Amino acid sequence: MTPENAIEAIAAGAVPGKAAEMAVYHKVARTYLGTANPVIDALCKDWRADLTLEARLDLASGLWQSDIHEARIAAAKLLTQARIRPDAAAWDLITAWVPEFDAWAIADQTCIAASRRLVVDPSRLDEVEGWTQSPLMWARRAALVATLPFARMNHPKPAETEARERVLGWAESYLEDRDWFIRKAVAWWLRDLSKHDPDRVRLFLAEHGEAMKTWARKEAAQYLT
Repeated sequence: MTPENAIEAIAAGAVPGKAAEMAVYHKVARTYLGTANPVIDALCKDWRADLTLEARLDLASGLWQSDIHEARIAAAKLLTQARIRPDAAAWDLITAWVPEFDAWAIADQTCIAASRRLVVDPSRLDEVEGWTQSPLMWARRAALVATLPFARMNHPKPAETEARERVLGWAESYLEDRDWFIRKAVAWWLRDLSKHDPDRVRLFLAEHGEAMKTWARKEAAQYLT
């Protein structure tokens, strides 16, 4: 399977007129094919089953390099899997894409792939911490989006609890950031954590709530009673 063949397969599922709608919606100048996510999901499921890990990594890399919206989505989906063994090359490829983030849909899909690798090896947070200092807003945001699984654990192990606290420290450091996407990501992380550890979110809001925008504070506390 070559990237060109894969892009042809993705394009074959395009909906007439949808590409123009996507270009307006995503507001980033790149090629859009007009193919819906369920079609890409089905293709990537087949490719994951049929290809070796090495071939899958090569395909994902080629799809990303095309800079076609759906191809980049597919590249991330190809590497979105709980068990990838060995996974060092997959992690390296995912993190190499982070400096190229420029839109939420591609960034979020890639962060889902990254999150699987972080749960497998929380020590990778050392590298993610570098994203928090990036001048690129999308990279700073990715540090929170990729770590959402740690907010969603009901019974975290000690290493996972440590990871959770580490990310909360990053969230605190973001409170002075004026970008809406960053403020939204902080609120999102706290809101998800509140479903599993409401007392920890109450403590965060008690200590730092005044530094948050009213809408962000309300979103973070949405599920608190």
